[in-house]
Amino acid sequence: MRTIKQLYNIFYAKFFLFDDRLVLMTAGAIVGIFAGLAAVALRLSLASVLEYLAPYRQYAWAFILPGIGAMLSFLFLDKVMREGAGHGVPEVIYAVSRRGGLLRLRSTFSRLISSFLTIASGGSAGPEAPVVMSGSAIGSNIAKFLDLNDRQRMTLVGCGTAGAIASIFHAPVAGLIFSVEIILGEWKFVNIIPITIAAVAGAQISEAIIPAKELFQHHPFSFFTGDILGSIGLALFTALISVIFTWTLRKVGALAKRTPVSPWLRPMIGGCTVGTIGIFMPMVLSEGYHPIMEMVSGTFPMTFWLVFIGLFLKIFVTSMTLGWGGSGGIFAPCLVIGSLTGVVFHKAMIFVFPNAAVTSEGAYALLGMTGIMAGVMQAPLTSIFLIAEITGGYEAVLLLLLVSSISSTLSYIIEPSSFYFKDLIERGEFMRPGTDARILSDLSLNEIIDTSYTPVSENMVFRAFIDIIRNSDRDHYPVISDETGNYMGMVRVSSIRKYALDPAFYDMIFLNQIMDRDMVTASFDDNLHDVLEFMETFNLDHIPVVDHHRFSGMISKARILDLYRRELIMQTNIQ
Repeated sequence: MRTIKQLYNIFYAKFFLFDDRLVLMTAGAIVGIFAGLAAVALRLSLASVLEYLAPYRQYAWAFILPGIGAMLSFLFLDKVMREGAGHGVPEVIYAVSRRGGLLRLRSTFSRLISSFLTIASGGSAGPEAPVVMSGSAIGSNIAKFLDLNDRQRMTLVGCGTAGAIASIFHAPVAGLIFSVEIILGEWKFVNIIPITIAAVAGAQISEAIIPAKELFQHHPFSFFTGDILGSIGLALFTALISVIFTWTLRKVGALAKRTPVSPWLRPMIGGCTVGTIGIFMPMVLSEGYHPIMEMVSGTFPMTFWLVFIGLFLKIFVTSMTLGWGGSGGIFAPCLVIGSLTGVVFHKAMIFVFPNAAVTSEGAYALLGMTGIMAGVMQAPLTSIFLIAEITGGYEAVLLLLLVSSISSTLSYIIEPSSFYFKDLIERGEFMRPGTDARILSDLSLNEIIDTSYTPVSENMVFRAFIDIIRNSDRDHYPVISDETGNYMGMVRVSSIRKYALDPAFYDMIFLNQIMDRDMVTASFDDNLHDVLEFMETFNLDHIPVVDHHRFSGMISKARILDLYRRELIMQTNIQ
C-alpha cells in the first residue's frame, strides 16, 4: 500500500518535474482554498459570538468582557501554544526575511483562536493579521510536505497571505498586492501567477460561503473639482493621524512592558480599560465594521465633536488592546480610524467653507480609510485596491491615488518605517530578498575565512621573518604570543618595506617591535555586513578573525565579493 507521499513523488516526477511553475500554481490553488476556509471560519465565528454578546453590552459589568477575552487570548498563546504575543504580520515577514518562509504547524490555528478570544469579547483589533498568519503557515507547511525549496516555500507563504486577505475582505486584487508589497517585498513573475491563483481561490471560497459583492456597500459618489483640494488637505490630515496612531501603539506597548504587574494581568487591565470606554462609546469595540458601513453610506448620526473624540478613543483602545497583550491586527482599526478621520475632515471643511462644491461625507470616509492605511502600513498600492474592492468605490480611484501617495510619502518622511517593519528593523531582522543585507546574512564567516595563514612568534628576529616571506606569497602574518598563544597583532609586508630593503635591520629588530597592534579584528559573533563596514571604514582589504584571543584565520574582501556574486545569482535565479 503506497503512502500519500509516495503517490505524490510519482505524480511529481511524471507531470511537474520539468517545470516547477506547475507545482507552484497547483499548490497555490490548494493553499488559497485552505487559507480562505480559515478566514471564513474566523469571520463567521466572530459574527456569531458578537451577535450573541450584543444584549449583554448594556450591563455595567460588561466592561470586564474584553479583559477576560484578552487574558484568555494571552494565556492560550503563552501557556498552551508557547508563542509570544504579536500582531502576526511581522512574524510572517521575519519568517520570509530570515528563515526561508519556515512557519510552525501550530501557527495555522494559534492566532485564529487567540484573536477570536480578543475580538469576540470586544477588544479593538482586526481579524486580518491572524488569518494572514494562518494562511502563511498553511502555505509554509504544505511546501514542507511537498519538499519544496526555500524560494518555492516563500512563494506559497505569499499564496497563503493572498488567499487569506482575499477571503476575509472579498478582495482578490488587494490580497495579491498585499502579499507582494508587504510580505514578499519583490515583484517576480514566478511569484505573481501562483499568488494570483491563490487570491482568486480564497475569494471564491469566501463568496461561495458568504455571498457578498462588497464589504461596505454604498451608492455611487459624484466628485467635483473642489474635491482635489479637499483630498490634498485630507491626505495631510491622514498622514498626521497615521503617525499619531503608530506612535501611540508603540508608546502604549512600551508602557505595558514597564508596568510592574504579572504578564497575564496586563491584557486584563488593557481589556477592562477598553471595555470601560466602550460602555460610553460602543463603536470603538471589536473590529468596528458596522460604524464603517454607516459612515461610508452617509448615515452616521454623530456630531463633529463626538466623531473627533471617537477618533482618538479608537486610537487609544486599539493601542490598549494590542499593546497590553491582546491578539489581532491593525487592518480593521485602520479602516475605522480612517473613516472617522474622513468624516471629521469633511465636517470641518463644510463648517469653514459651507458653500464648497464637494462630494458627500461618505466619500471622504472612503478616502480617509485609504490615507490611514497608506500612512500606517506605508503600502499605497494595497490601500488603494483594498478600499476600492471592499467599497466598490472605483469611481474614486484617482482621488484614492492622490490621498494614498501623499499620505504614505509624508508618513515616511516623519516615520521612515511602517508599523509592520519598525521592530524588525530595530532588531536588525528585516532583510528583503535580493538586498545586500539579506545576501550577506545567508553567508557565514566559516564560508569566508581562510585558515591557511602562517602564524609567527612575537620574539622572532626579523632575519628569520625575511626567510619566511621569501618562500610565501602572503602579505599578512599573524603574530602570536610565545607564552599564551594569544593573538598579539599583524605584520603586513607592505608596511615593513623600509626594514626589508635594509639588511642592517635584519638582526636588530624583532617582530613585536614592528607589528600592527591596532589592526581591527572580527569575531565569529560579527555578521558579514558589519565586517564589510569595518573594512570600508578602515580601508582594509583583509581582516583577522580572533576568537577568544586566538587567531582563527583571515577574511579578504575579494573572497566576500566572490561569494556575494554567487549567492546573488542563486537568489535571483527564478528557475
